[in-house]
Amino acid sequence: MLFGLDGVEIGLIIVFLTLFAGIMTGFPVAFAIGGAGVISFGIIAALDSAGLLIHQAIDTGSAEYSALVAEGVARDAISVFRYPDLPRIEEHLFPGGWEQAMDRNISFIVNRMNERVIAGQSIETLLAVLMFVMMGITLERSKIAEDLLTTMARVFGPLPGGLAVSIVLVGAFLAASTGIVGATVVTMGLLALPTMLRNNYSPELATGVIAASGTLGQIIPPSIVIVLLGTLVGDLYATGQEIRAQLAGCSDALTYLGEPAVLSVGTLFQAALLPGLFLAFLYGAYAFGFALFRPASAPPVQFAASSGEPVTRNEALTWYLYAPVGLILAVVLAASAGIVGSQSVIVSDYAEQDRNNTLRTNVSEQCQMAMIELHGQEAWDEAVAAREASAAAGTSDGPVELTEEELVEARAAALENAPPIGSGVATIFILLALVLIIARGVSPSSSPTPLLVGGAGVVLALMADIAFIGPLTGAGATFLILAIPTILTLYGCRIAMGRLGQNELLRVVFPPLVLIVAVLGSILGGITNPTPAAALGAAGAIMLAAYRKLKEEDGWSKLIIWASFALVIMILIGVNFDLRITRETVPFEDWLAYIIAQGAYHFAFFGLLYACWVLFRMNILGPVVRETAKVTSMVFTILIGSQLLNLVLISFGGEHYIQQFLRAFDNEWAVFLLVMLILFILGFVLDFLEIIYIVIPIVGPVIYGGTLDPKWVTIMIAVNLQTSFLTPPFGFALFYLRGVAPKSVTTGHIYRGVIPFVGIQVLGLVLLWLFPGIVTIIPDLLP
Repeated sequence: MLFGLDGVEIGLIIVFLTLFAGIMTGFPVAFAIGGAGVISFGIIAALDSAGLLIHQAIDTGSAEYSALVAEGVARDAISVFRYPDLPRIEEHLFPGGWEQAMDRNISFIVNRMNERVIAGQSIETLLAVLMFVMMGITLERSKIAEDLLTTMARVFGPLPGGLAVSIVLVGAFLAASTGIVGATVVTMGLLALPTMLRNNYSPELATGVIAASGTLGQIIPPSIVIVLLGTLVGDLYATGQEIRAQLAGCSDALTYLGEPAVLSVGTLFQAALLPGLFLAFLYGAYAFGFALFRPASAPPVQFAASSGEPVTRNEALTWYLYAPVGLILAVVLAASAGIVGSQSVIVSDYAEQDRNNTLRTNVSEQCQMAMIELHGQEAWDEAVAAREASAAAGTSDGPVELTEEELVEARAAALENAPPIGSGVATIFILLALVLIIARGVSPSSSPTPLLVGGAGVVLALMADIAFIGPLTGAGATFLILAIPTILTLYGCRIAMGRLGQNELLRVVFPPLVLIVAVLGSILGGITNPTPAAALGAAGAIMLAAYRKLKEEDGWSKLIIWASFALVIMILIGVNFDLRITRETVPFEDWLAYIIAQGAYHFAFFGLLYACWVLFRMNILGPVVRETAKVTSMVFTILIGSQLLNLVLISFGGEHYIQQFLRAFDNEWAVFLLVMLILFILGFVLDFLEIIYIVIPIVGPVIYGGTLDPKWVTIMIAVNLQTSFLTPPFGFALFYLRGVAPKSVTTGHIYRGVIPFVGIQVLGLVLLWLFPGIVTIIPDLLP
């Protein structure tokens, strides 16, 4: 053996040294990765052909190996790390020669490109990357960040450390709208850093809070990191659990776990939301505490007063806090009391299965023991009893079809227990009521009559729902019953929106906030998957940017508003009416709804085209498209290059060798801690894209093949990558900020400024480790 090392170990060293050398040459990383794969394969093939690389493999024909198999040890669990005393045989890294390995790699790379880049299951999710990038770049070019910084600084500036706190809030806001770390750090470095320095803020605090807040795009949805991780870890989790089930002696993961091994990007978005906001809170708390202990380094700053109407403290508390919170609490209490809820009376034709009867019992003895160890003896006994009862009744393990009488009884029970107020009506009108309440707080001196009219419409709508609308009321009848209350409410909201526009904070924050809520709400609520939501976000960002530009030049901006309302109308009609006109009989109201929806769709599409033309005319759309193409092409090129590099590792057994090493640890927590440490170190020299596409596929089947919650594992990895973005001396966010910082700010200022925030990141990782419920609580609550 060369240098006393196994041939596979030398091959791994060659691959990673070639990869680092390729990155350090200055070539674009996307091409350096693929080139490193080709060059390292050539070096390993030459050394293997010369007989210099010898692999000490376990002799599978030995008596010792056969004895282990006879004892019930799975073949995949037998490795040189767990059983170092087994007899070995020497063999080449490429048993069939490098020519055969190359032919196999070429066929593999073609298949993988077809599966993961061209026409595979993950390509739809990868399209979300393109549209989220376009959404973020469009909002950035529309100067949304500049307006947000100015407005937040005016609101929080008079507080100690107020500018730093406003930076954190804007960073979280931009993270939810862009998901791109580099763009956020550069934007805030250009806009906020000079302002903070002019107002005598410490360079360390200023640079630290900008760099840290800019990295929130790594974790707060819609994070590009979460999207890209989601396209991988779903398959890795399924693969890891299949291996785990086979090692336990079961046929598949569904049998062993009792549930499908599935992990989606939407679930990861739900899991990432609370940790991201928690980190933003820790950043803001540190900035405020820094200002309290060192007030001269983070002084209060007075900006010009806003143009809005002055509001007293009591009025602000009443209309901004007490009234909205009271209304929301009233709705929550009504929902818990059964007054508000879903009025659906749809009943399944099959009896609902007992949730405990999910375990398969017709398994081998070895699998049975493993399932009892995993689920407990009680769950196994219940599954066996349920199976025996089904057999005695002459039924199968599947759901039992209900008789006609049972269906009638079930529908009658659902009708009797339906709440008097539907959740859809309550949600829409309560949101409109909140608009009316806040508008009253914005301008207390204005006449309250229009707002009272709108409030009366809300009350009439709820009363009409109780009195005249039931679970069996048709969509057309519901529309007619609620027509007058809706007109009254919309009249009040029209006046309210005009008053809200007088408040600078609401005028700046409200439009992009609505867009973010629409995008994230549709994903987190399980309404749709990330790709359609990303398309909605990109289209909304284009229309918002066009509206802002038209307002600046006094153009025809109302068309954008009308197109937005057309989109809302289209969605509401699609939710409340059955638009399938290919049915045998289509009621008149459904035909009418279909015609209105078609008109709304075409008008909204025309508004989007008009917005694109406005941005193109103002020389904004072209740069946005070019920048989007640049970023997404880099992502896909890195994806292709990383697949090539992974196939090189697979060809000489490197990936399997690493996985065997990790599986040799008896403690999966130790394995995960080791992987986290490796990812943290690699984060100094590799971008998150390279780590996701090169490292995660190697270690993923191991860390996702145990008992750890896959959502928690993925979010811990994302926060870890975010920490490496900040850590001196190679954190990427530091280089982004150094490139736009003025000459008066030294590299030492930046390094010293981010160290406390690195400590906060580590603290956040520790808290997530100790309290995993921070990650899992939202996915457990939401569908």
